[in-house]
Amino acid sequence: MSDPDPLQVEYTTVGELTDFLMYATESISLGFDRWEEEHVRGPGLYFIIVTGVHSGSYADSLGENKWPTETCRIVSEDLDPFVEAARTVGFTRDGAVIVSTDGTIQKQMVRVKSQSDVHENTALDYADWMGTKHLSAIEASVRSEVVAAITLSEEDGRVSLFKGGSYEDYTRAELGGVWRPSG
Repeated sequence: MSDPDPLQVEYTTVGELTDFLMYATESISLGFDRWEEEHVRGPGLYFIIVTGVHSGSYADSLGENKWPTETCRIVSEDLDPFVEAARTVGFTRDGAVIVSTDGTIQKQMVRVKSQSDVHENTALDYADWMGTKHLSAIEASVRSEVVAAITLSEEDGRVSLFKGGSYEDYTRAELGGVWRPSG
């Protein structure tokens, strides 16, 4: 067997990146065992996979809310540091984490502007269970720069994947079964 070409770069596909984020988010949900306790808030996460790195046209900075790039800068390099950073963010910070399609995580977390803020009105099918984070994610998912959005609800551990104004939703009871990679 020959040595790999030292100049060859192995890129993660967008599907693999989405699967990686979904798997890690589900793992964090399943790792928290106090969802049923009254007045207890679990970890909450909101990832947006984007085609570029500039989010200024559709997002505003959320001040001191930052992703710990010293722990994990690129999603697919190693699962353990990514999950550690995501768990920390899920319990201590608010806002969306912007991930470029190459897996690079932007340090600054953001508030995604609503459709009315940018005049991109599109009819969307909202569900009764959707909170602010989920409403933002479904709206963000119709933007041309956004490939997908993934959320973890801090209220019940639900994990959702949003693409093109549609969503796949998994209650905590549905997590941890046979893995369903994105098509």
